[in-house]
Amino acid sequence: MIPFNKPFLVGKEIQYIEESVKSGKISGNGYFTNKCQKYFEDNFGFKKALLTTSCTDALEMTAMLMNIKPGDEVIVPSYTFVSSALAYTRQGAKIIFADSRKDHPGIDEKSIENLITNKTKAIVVVHYAGVACDMDIIMDIANKHNILVVEDAAQAIDSYYKNKPLGSIGHFGAFSFHETKNIISGEGGLLTINDERFIDRAEIIWEKGTNRSAFFKGEIDKYGWVDTGSSFLPSELIAAFLYAQLEHLEEIQNKRKQLWNTYYDELKPLEEQGLIRLPILPSFAINNAHMFYVTTKNLEQRDDLISFLKLNKIHAVFHYLSLHESPFHLKNNKGDIQNLPESERYTNCLIRLPFFYELEIEKSRYIASVIKEFYK
Repeated sequence: MIPFNKPFLVGKEIQYIEESVKSGKISGNGYFTNKCQKYFEDNFGFKKALLTTSCTDALEMTAMLMNIKPGDEVIVPSYTFVSSALAYTRQGAKIIFADSRKDHPGIDEKSIENLITNKTKAIVVVHYAGVACDMDIIMDIANKHNILVVEDAAQAIDSYYKNKPLGSIGHFGAFSFHETKNIISGEGGLLTINDERFIDRAEIIWEKGTNRSAFFKGEIDKYGWVDTGSSFLPSELIAAFLYAQLEHLEEIQNKRKQLWNTYYDELKPLEEQGLIRLPILPSFAINNAHMFYVTTKNLEQRDDLISFLKLNKIHAVFHYLSLHESPFHLKNNKGDIQNLPESERYTNCLIRLPFFYELEIEKSRYIASVIKEFYK
């Protein structure tokens, strides 16, 4: 069976983990944590970067930093992972779901303004498949209505909008280093803070509500409990693994782009025949090759194609279930039934193909050939 995903070693992951253990400190905010954070700040221009144990944790930190409370509304795309909404629901916010674009699973930017009320506190945009949303439109709307913007960039490491790194444009960004992402550490995430108003408090929330970071910088002579927070920082073992991957970012990205282009070139004839739809790249976005997906005509065709691939020992998967139709949302928002046709279409018709660093180019060609055989 060709797996959908496979974690990989590309450099000095094991060596750095061993170095971390021998250093005598494997709890968080040590040598490798600081090296990773400096890497992100230096290479992507984030004003402040804080490693977290997951992208979910990074999003939950944004909810605390924005003081989300019951009665607030947060706009979130329906076609996304549950964390994009859960971080704000936990604080008592009402989630207002937005539809996807017709040509891409990302948020329909032009629908956002109609969802804004006097209770809207934030807009969460998800850069699906690492492809940028139109951030000029989004930031113009946010500035007009004095609303904060969170970039859920879980899939968008090393991806750009008009030459600006994703995660650096909104007030906050959140990244994932889960084993399915381009750069991995098993679990792991990153919060980026691009508005200086929030930096000092972010460090406090990150350190369990204490001003411990200021203490270690020599800014205060003792530290204590001064705010809300939690244990968001990861261990040095996670940071050590992550830093070894970051040293090979260019190599990893080049291989993934080769795989992406192979899939695209091999499957393009099926799109030209009107049998499937392939990913599109808006003129303002670049491709960071996070995933490769195809969109079928309907749910039945999608399920049949997944089954056919499985018979040929290929593990492909469908992706998100629209959150506006989730049992949790419907239970907690009785009568709040939205009609979001594009989100529902991607829920029913999108298939993700096997995609990971060690996948051989010839295997991707084989997978494409099986898909072509299905459509014969």
